Parts: sequence; structure tokens; C-alpha cells
Amino acid sequence: MTEQFQSDIIGRLKLEIQNHVDLTNLNDNQLKSLINTALDDEVEKARQKYTDSISGLLSLNFKDRMFISSAVFESIRGLGVLGGIIVDPDVTEIMINGYKDIFIEKAGKLYKSDSQFESRRELEIIITKFVSRAGRAVNESEPIVDFRLEDGSRVNVVMQPIALNGPIVTMRRFPKEAMTVEKLIELGSITADVAEVLKMLVKAKYNIFVCGGTGSGKTTFLNALSNFIPRDERIITIEDSAELQIKNIDNLVQLETRNAGADGKGAITIRNLIRSALRMRPERIVVGEVRGGEALDMLQAMNTGHDGSLSTGHANSTHDILSRLETMVLQGADGLPLEAIRQQIASAVDIIIHLSRLRDKSRRTMEIVEILGYDVERGVIKTNTLYEFRESDESTSDKVIGSLVRTENAMGNAFKLSTAGIKKVV
Repeated sequence: MTEQFQSDIIGRLKLEIQNHVDLTNLNDNQLKSLINTALDDEVEKARQKYTDSISGLLSLNFKDRMFISSAVFESIRGLGVLGGIIVDPDVTEIMINGYKDIFIEKAGKLYKSDSQFESRRELEIIITKFVSRAGRAVNESEPIVDFRLEDGSRVNVVMQPIALNGPIVTMRRFPKEAMTVEKLIELGSITADVAEVLKMLVKAKYNIFVCGGTGSGKTTFLNALSNFIPRDERIITIEDSAELQIKNIDNLVQLETRNAGADGKGAITIRNLIRSALRMRPERIVVGEVRGGEALDMLQAMNTGHDGSLSTGHANSTHDILSRLETMVLQGADGLPLEAIRQQIASAVDIIIHLSRLRDKSRRTMEIVEILGYDVERGVIKTNTLYEFRESDESTSDKVIGSLVRTENAMGNAFKLSTAGIKKVV
């Protein structure tokens, strides 16, 4: 039996089984029985069609039948084409644009996969399995859903009628091993000297904000920074989807938001969790990402004795994140004077680290900036760039060569370092 023949019969059986009205209510044994019956029907059709010759179906032996039956079963109960992609440990992102177009990211580069699903129905069945495992549902009345798989992968699904070209699935996978500073150095994101400085800043409880664009490695960097937190501290992490992999802390509390149910009730937001965390006697609060009004609560936490807190946010530069923080605070406290907001930011945030994904797809640390307070006369937040990425003349259009270097600016806010007993000059 040829591979093409096997593929054809598997495809026909999958289409037939997937369109079975009772498919979602069948247990594994019932599904296997249904597949075998459908295969018998295919053989009978072949017998009636071919009278003078023997078709491929009529020559099926026991081994062939088992292979076809198992392949159809796994495509329905398993993950089908997606399962083959997920087992590749080098794949970090999977983007499915309808059943025919699958894109994968490996080593920071995006490729179009040669694989595709047999039909829109097959993709919908796999999506249903994903969503049901997370205790969620997706349908026409609730066509957008975010959830997390057991291995920590983050999944976003957009279904018809919102998605015009069919079901859209975006999956971000995370390595089983947490990112370390040593790996960041190896990847060229930071230098060993910068790593030592960051270690001192974290230990001295500077409030640090990591910013960057989509895919710049903010969560990865935050994971690495968390390795510097002293083991004897009580840490509370707050995230939309649990992605942080903090391993070295014994007294660790991990909180995750919850979307509203089908009745529109029961939602638990980042703001709810930050306020609850403040009653849990935290020494540090780590917020995976701030996107809206929760920025106000985060800043207030930083300003009320919870030094050493860490968070991330989307922004294209260090100055951009300051503007975005202003906007986010206004979402949480409309009508608050802009001057008061800027003073709040200036007194709460100590260090901003800006990450970027460059033209060669490498992820680099572009700037490390300290906040020096609020300039009342000019009405701006004062910043001081400590480190900046400088590109070498050896760079090309395809390869970026450069490194993070210390500027000539002296550090202006060394108070927390001295309080922590750290006398080394940054």
C-alpha cells in the first residue's frame, strides 16, 4: 500500500467521522468502533465499485487496517497536525490562520509550515479539545478565548464569525527550564558586568520595570531577574496567564486572573489581585504585565513599602513606557491631575530596562535607565541613562553586532544600594 493511498483513505475517514453529530459525546471505545465501521463501509464501497480488479482497499491486511484506524483516532482524540509541531522543543510560537496556513517560530525566525489540517472541521475539533481542557468554552456567542495548557503554553483562539478566514489559534510556548541570567549572557542580551549590576539592584530592592515590544522577551527577562531575589523573602506573582518560572523562592504565592463566565460574572482582574496581595504580607510583588488601570495599584504598592517589586509593560522606548504608564493610571483614576500621576511614577519606579527585537530577530537589551524624580519646573520625569546598546560598524542588514555599554553618566540614586550595605559603584 502506498503512502499516498494511506493518506487519502485517512483523510476521507477523518472527514466522515468529524462530521458525525454525536462525536463529542462518544468515549474512546465508541469512537474506535465508529472508525472501524466507517472503514468497513469504505471497503464495501470499493468491493461494489471494482468488479474486474482488486483495489487498494480490498487488499488491506490487518496491519494496514490498524495503522489507518489508529491514525484517524489520534487525529480526532489527539492534536493531529498540531501534535507533530508541539513535540518539537525548538518551536516557540505557533500561529494557525485557518486550517490551511500554519506558521511556526524557531530560533526567533518565522516559517510557514508545509503541514495543514484536513478541514476547518478538524481544526475546530482540536480547538474544542484545547478549550475544554482549560474548563472553558468557545462558540459563536463567545468567539474569543484565552487560556493556558497544562505545560504552561499560552493559547489565544478567535473563531468565526469574528475570524473571517476560519479559526485562528496563536500559541506561545515556554521552555521547561526557566531562563537564567547566564543564558541571557550567552545569547548576547546582556554582558556579565551588566548582570552583576542587575543582581545588586534587585538585592537592594530597586523597583524595576521591564519594557519592550511584542516578542522582545520581557517575561523571559523578568524570569531571569527573579533569580536574584533572596530566597528567604515572601514573593507574590500576579499574571493574566501564569508564565513566570520562579524556582529559587520557597515562600512563593502565584496568582492568576480569571475571565468572566458565560453569565458575565466572576471575573478576577489584575487590580483585584494586587489589592488582595497587599493583604498577604508580601515583601515583593511581581506583576507579569500591566496593561490598564492596575498600573495605579502597582505604583501605589511600590510607594507603600513594597520595594523591590518587578513588572513589565509594552512600550517602544524607556520614555514611551513613562507616557504609557500615565495613560494606564488615568484608566484607573480618571480625573487625577497629570502632575500628580508623574510624581507618583517618579517616586515609585527606580529602574527601567528597555528590550527590543532587532532586524536580525535577535533580542537585545537596549537601555537601562534610572528615574531621578520629578522636575516640578519643567513638569517632566527626570531620567538618567546608565547603559545603552551601541551597534558596531561590523553590523550588516542581516546581522546586528553590538553590545550594551556603560555611559559616562554617574548613577544618581544610590541610596538603596548603600542602605543594603552594597558599596560597589554602579
